[in-house]
Amino acid sequence: MKIKLIYPKWPKLKNQPEFNLPPHGPVCFAAAVPKEIELSFCDENVEPLDFNEGADLVCLSVMLTCQMPRAWEIADRFRQSGKKVIFGGIASMLHYEETAAHADSVFLGEAEGRMEEVIADFKRGALKKVYNYLHDFPDTRLIGTARREILNRPLYNFRGVQMVDLVHASRGCRFNCFPCCTPYLGGCKFRPRPIDLVVKEIESIRNNRLFIVDNSLAQDDQWEKELFKAIAPLKKKWVSHPIKDDDEILDLAAKAGCWYVYQAVVDTSEHIRKKVKRLQERGIGVEGTIILGMDDHDEDYIKRLVDFLLEIKLDLAEFTVLTPFAHTPIRAQLEKQGRILHNHWINYTGGEVVYKPAKMSVDALQKMYEYAWNTFYSDYTKEVKMAKLYLKVIEKEKLDGTYSGPPLRDRSKWGKKQP
Repeated sequence: MKIKLIYPKWPKLKNQPEFNLPPHGPVCFAAAVPKEIELSFCDENVEPLDFNEGADLVCLSVMLTCQMPRAWEIADRFRQSGKKVIFGGIASMLHYEETAAHADSVFLGEAEGRMEEVIADFKRGALKKVYNYLHDFPDTRLIGTARREILNRPLYNFRGVQMVDLVHASRGCRFNCFPCCTPYLGGCKFRPRPIDLVVKEIESIRNNRLFIVDNSLAQDDQWEKELFKAIAPLKKKWVSHPIKDDDEILDLAAKAGCWYVYQAVVDTSEHIRKKVKRLQERGIGVEGTIILGMDDHDEDYIKRLVDFLLEIKLDLAEFTVLTPFAHTPIRAQLEKQGRILHNHWINYTGGEVVYKPAKMSVDALQKMYEYAWNTFYSDYTKEVKMAKLYLKVIEKEKLDGTYSGPPLRDRSKWGKKQP
């Protein structure tokens, strides 16, 4: 039996550097597929999709809301040719009702320990319309090493530099943040993987640079300390979402190879200033993640916020417009207030205003989004600031003997952005 696994393309944000990270959902799903099944994978963001390739079952792994329209197009075309199509992944779960109209089956929940049932049903012609395991979470010991061998590795380079590999050490999140759908999808309980299995998976990854994609590593202090101690001997360099702002944990993270973190910047407080400084003092870079369009934001506030980001010398900043994704607290609030403009999912990228802001017009917020990107990167381009972070990690790799790339270029030749 052969499965065709597809990761649909989506519209990229014009303000971000043009690169593609190897997707995480498909390789985790592939690890849950019985080993005797032949598996073919296409990431449509880096390679064309062959609709004529032979396969018994087509599986669509969809992470982002803005991927859904393309995923439905793909499914419709395969089904018109007589193929059976099953959907899974975050966005498929968020948009189950709409997706069901384009699918023979939709899988809700986490796949570990469940795919044998799906395959058996398919083989006997009894594929269920829905497999609902939402909030029926498998034992985290069942989470196997992701099957990264299905990826076409050379396609994930950025200007000759190998991008990070994605890995996760836990699921679920005890923080119920207003723009996030994780509580709906993965539950509000922190569910760590056994640390020895995480170490085993990281050891198996040939790439020295990783992105630990957990929602937050700052959910259990003792677990976080044990994780950093366990991965330190591997000498990997890694990026993550927030880590605990604690002296011991920050020191352990630095020793364990923390390269930079994504840090939400929600205001211009001294707390944020000190948190960024404490990370950078330990050689850990900071990429600020900034949501624009909160109810207390007007144009002057956003200008002051951008000035603050420059003042505290963030290494990188990623601006998005507040986006009311399905099954998030903010969507429930905006729906109740009648402020959502439309459900054209392809526009739910984080770069387009799809709701009525409280203190600005739609056009004004869209303009301030562009202003934030242009102003923060007015001296150096996004690519140059990213390259500086890469130079820092290469220097760390050279110190511990793990660097294996081309010689470093002379940084003195790097100039400021030309007017």
